[in-house]
Amino acid sequence: MKTLLLQTRAALAVTFVFAVLLCGVYPLAIWAIGQAVFADKANGSLIVDKSGTIRGSSLLGQNFSGEQYFHPRPSAAGASGYDAAGSGGSNLGPTSQKLADQIRDRVAAYRKANGLAADARIPADAVTASGSGLDPHISMANAELQAPRVARARNLTEDQVRGLISANTDDGTLFGVLGRPGVNVLKLNMALDGLL
Repeated sequence: MKTLLLQTRAALAVTFVFAVLLCGVYPLAIWAIGQAVFADKANGSLIVDKSGTIRGSSLLGQNFSGEQYFHPRPSAAGASGYDAAGSGGSNLGPTSQKLADQIRDRVAAYRKANGLAADARIPADAVTASGSGLDPHISMANAELQAPRVARARNLTEDQVRGLISANTDDGTLFGVLGRPGVNVLKLNMALDGLL
């Protein structure tokens, strides 16, 4: 009986010590390191405008419509897209007729919205959703094709718009090798509105 009590006491003491370490000290240490070293990322990479209003996150795509804005890549997240709580792809495979129809319709709409020829090549990110449905970036090719439309709608020169595209392009590569540069649509549209 005495051995049982000693073992129980030892087990409870070890449980208490590990509970304090793993449920208190360790999470606080990780939080403190995150705040000290990676504060922006640890707090959601929020984008704040000149007035101090949070406009979104540089990590999450948002829907923009209208000729004066750059349009993001399509989203399958949630019922109407761009729903951070419903992140995910459409799960439509390459043999899916529904996917083929969606892409055909998106290609036609993209060409029409941007005044492109019927045989103009369209970047894949302009007509397909990302795996998460929340990709905040578009390709440089996609942005370049949208630039004339945005310039016309805002009475700007294409060079002015291209300058904003360049200023809002993230390197997007890992060690300069893997990945490709991408244009953050939220930052670009906020720059166009003069909010950044």
